[in-house]
Amino acid sequence: MRIYLVRHGQDDGNYRGGWSNLGLIEDGTKQARLLASFLWKNKEKYNINKIISSDLVRAIETTMEIENILHIKVEYSSDWREINNGELAGMDNKEALERYPGLFYNTLDMNERYPGGESPIEFYNRIKSSFEYLCNNISMETEKENIMIVTHGGVINVLYYILNNYEWTNKSPNLCKTSPTGIHKIEYIDGNWKIVMSNNIEHLQYN
Repeated sequence: MRIYLVRHGQDDGNYRGGWSNLGLIEDGTKQARLLASFLWKNKEKYNINKIISSDLVRAIETTMEIENILHIKVEYSSDWREINNGELAGMDNKEALERYPGLFYNTLDMNERYPGGESPIEFYNRIKSSFEYLCNNISMETEKENIMIVTHGGVINVLYYILNNYEWTNKSPNLCKTSPTGIHKIEYIDGNWKIVMSNNIEHLQYN
């Protein structure tokens, strides 16, 4: 039983992400297509049976490229969204700096919410609960397939902290690189879920 985590393709860095519903840029669509082709060519190696995806547009557009080639039905879920940055979602960076000077993810106190959004601890607890629910279903044999989750860099980073049993804070640096469409693999080994592959981008190397 394996879980693959994939970050969505490249979006426009001129706008704030979070719960933004802006889609992929052209390079991001190309990355998603290259990933989909790579997964098809290596389908016996990856043997993905189920796809779960964040329901934000940039994740949906990435997932659709995979779905079109692998022909696997996708389950879309808000549980796997990036942090809810409320009023800043999709806002032009310049406007965000003018309206909310100095407000960034790592400047929030742990229990301080984005205006109209989540706090860092609420985000962490949401991802932790979603992952534990998935793992519980696997242990109860409700889920038996290899699963791919198409999600966001912040989500993957939280999972790295959880899986490595590190104390998490939004002030901490990321534990892993999360390139657009990078693949991370988790396996159940000796009674624990462990990261066995980190940010694989070989599908982008020769293009």
